[in-house]
Amino acid sequence: VQLQASGGGLVQAGGSLRLSCAASRRTFSSSAMGWFRQAPGKEREFVAAISWSGGSTAYADSVKGRFTVSRDNAKNTVYLQMNSLKPEDTAIYYCAEGRYPGPATMGSGYDYWGQGTLVTVSS
Repeated sequence: VQLQASGGGLVQAGGSLRLSCAASRRTFSSSAMGWFRQAPGKEREFVAAISWSGGSTAYADSVKGRFTVSRDNAKNTVYLQMNSLKPEDTAIYYCAEGRYPGPATMGSGYDYWGQGTLVTVSS
C-alpha cells in the first residue's frame, strides 16, 4: 500500500478528529499532498493540500478556519486536523500524492490515492 489513511470514525457535531496518511513512496518528501472527500451521492471534492515543504497550503472554503493540513517528512506522514466538525463533513476522506511540489486543488494534480477513511459526524 503506497498511501494508508487512518483516523476516521464517528464524532458528534462540534467535535474533532485527526486524520493521518502514511506514505511509502520515496517521492513523498518532494511532492505536494492533498486531502479530498466524497460524501454519499456526491462527487469527490477538494478539502486541503500542502506543498512538499509544508510552506504552502490550500483549503476549500467550506473548511477554512476549521481544518488544518500538516506534514512530517521525516515520518512520511501527512495529517488533517479537523475541528468544529459539522454533519456535512461526513464523507470518505482520501489522501493523495501530488504530481507537483506545490499544492493543487484539482484531482488531476494527483497521481496516487489512498484507500480512504470514513468520517461520520452526527448532529
